[in-house]
Amino acid sequence: MTPLDPPNPPLTRKDFTSDQEVRWCPGCGDYAILAAVQRMLPELGVRRENTVFISGIGCSSRFPYYMNTYGFHTIHGRAPAIATGLKLANPQLDVWLITGDGDGLSIGGNHLIHVLRRNLNLQIILFNNRIYGLTKGQYSPTSLLGKRSPSSPMGSVDNPIAPAAFALGCGARFVARGIDTDAKNLIATLKRAHEFQGTGFVEVFQNCPVFNDGAFDHFTAKDVAAQQQLHLEHGKPMRFGDNKGLRLRPGSLDIEVVTVGEDGVTEADLLVHDETNRSQAFLLANLDPPTFPVAVGVLFRSDENLVPFEVGMHEQNKQARARGLGDLNALMRKGHTWKVDADPSADPAG
Repeated sequence: MTPLDPPNPPLTRKDFTSDQEVRWCPGCGDYAILAAVQRMLPELGVRRENTVFISGIGCSSRFPYYMNTYGFHTIHGRAPAIATGLKLANPQLDVWLITGDGDGLSIGGNHLIHVLRRNLNLQIILFNNRIYGLTKGQYSPTSLLGKRSPSSPMGSVDNPIAPAAFALGCGARFVARGIDTDAKNLIATLKRAHEFQGTGFVEVFQNCPVFNDGAFDHFTAKDVAAQQQLHLEHGKPMRFGDNKGLRLRPGSLDIEVVTVGEDGVTEADLLVHDETNRSQAFLLANLDPPTFPVAVGVLFRSDENLVPFEVGMHEQNKQARARGLGDLNALMRKGHTWKVDADPSADPAG
């Protein structure tokens, strides 16, 4: 930009809304996530021409059509591979990867592992509704034991994946959770993922009113939310509900729920959230009602100053080019080589 160029005008939610008809089922949580992202992007100050949404297959993967940015609707489970290639080709792009519990954790599980461990500087939003919605209600990798569906009419016997724990196990350096209907906290969490210099993984609990309605009502319904949700704040005691809190059971590494003011328990006894503690994040990722609240917000954020994958890759390529052009023919003939004689009669063994 030269001094004579006019400054870029501020963008609004409307600027990030495409002209495509949004085609999700009425009441789907995807609408709320879409609205949150469209509201958030202008606040980040990003430009549409530098923003890309990449998705795989599933209801969530319609997302790029509804964003007035660049985008790819790719193939089942392969969005992380496409996103990796794009980020390597142009590291300046702001890349968002959109996937679902089926797309990302089933056929795409292997691809998701590698984008998380490599730590590219991009954001992943995983829509978790514990069901395959687009293909009409089969159980997914996050469906609970006993889930009845067209593919499990007697009830699923698979142990479900906890996406946040999965991401932590893959070496992800930013892992968070949000709820589709809690726009304020979801936007704040997505902003923090975007600020992070590396892969920001955000699982969003999202309702499917047609094939798995109320899957998360046990902690998202208005009458229980305060008692069953633990909103994490770095450096703050883990409190929720009516004076409830979490502490480590004396003499162990197990978490227990206590009531501040009862049995001599004070706030000083409670666990203090440390976003940089991966072990603590694993404990939080596996909490579930009715015994425990569900932890939402930023579970883990690494303070390690690790260079994003695409930066390290380009630096290595730069160093390789500085060595000068190589000789492919010489390389292929270097070391132990042999010649295959085309004449069978030359073989002593016949």
